[in-house]
Amino acid sequence: MGKTMLGVFFGLVMVAAGASVAFALQAGGVEIGDLETGSVVGQSFKELDVDAQLFAIEIGDLKTWYPPITVIDFKVRPGRPVLLKVTNKATAEHGFQMTDAVNAGSPFVMKAEVVLKPGETKYIGVPTSDMFYATQGNTLIYRCHLHPGHVGGKILMLK
Repeated sequence: MGKTMLGVFFGLVMVAAGASVAFALQAGGVEIGDLETGSVVGQSFKELDVDAQLFAIEIGDLKTWYPPITVIDFKVRPGRPVLLKVTNKATAEHGFQMTDAVNAGSPFVMKAEVVLKPGETKYIGVPTSDMFYATQGNTLIYRCHLHPGHVGGKILMLK
């Protein structure tokens, strides 16, 4: 009877340990909102500096996210969350999706997705830990998930 109780106790400890590891992989997640009301990992968006501004634009018949490459140097910035400002300057509704293309099939991949109306601006807050640990490489891609033919871009993270 004692060995059975010890086995059950050990099994419960292993299950609890496994559950805590799964929660550790999800450090806080991506938050999307407005400057005044949004927050990520307890910090208000309005208290954070905007790390990058991205715009959905139209150049003739080409619809793209601008700039095509954004570099964020984590060596020179403090460990605060990353804040992106995304604005739709185009005349039609556009989507914004940012993810790690190499790791896109993983259940723990970092993924941000929002739909923007013409002229609309949203802020995306990402915990620094999610930028590093939920990605396989140093590059994230962003694109319009509503229109596959539109041109996207990349975020290069210097660690």
